[in-house]
Amino acid sequence: MQPDPLNVIIRKLNTQRQETWRYEGRILSQEPDSILVEAFFNRPDLPFHGITLRENDRYLERYYSNRWYNIFEIHDRDDDQLKGWYCNVTTPAEIVPGYISYVDLALDLLVFPDGGYLVLDQDEFDALNLDAHTRRHACQALDTLLFIAQSGWLGDTIDEHR
Repeated sequence: MQPDPLNVIIRKLNTQRQETWRYEGRILSQEPDSILVEAFFNRPDLPFHGITLRENDRYLERYYSNRWYNIFEIHDRDDDQLKGWYCNVTTPAEIVPGYISYVDLALDLLVFPDGGYLVLDQDEFDALNLDAHTRRHACQALDTLLFIAQSGWLGDTIDEHR
């Protein structure tokens, strides 16, 4: 039996390219420079900055092969209510058949449905030993994400699959 071409493994890597998290997703749509995946949170319930990430919460995840970030839209497992967006500053995603891999650069943006937001893990980002090129792109990515969030456009990155 052939594997389902819509199933994909998502691999989060650290800056040494070591895998730190792996989970399965399903491709909802794909464009030349991006892919939208549905995945389900695969860790125990976790209080997180005023929201609770729950096992089996539904995530709509947008990865880009030409941008230094990805965007996750988080929905409650029971009623599918929007909990917010989690934006990772990363290297551009490597998207190949069956796999999506990205290097996490520690810096994150959590955006709440009411438009409020938190920049997370700035201290971890500052402590990373990154070359000037990577650090500059990461800072520009955070600025871009802040602009998108403040403009109210995060949901548009997920499009009709919300």
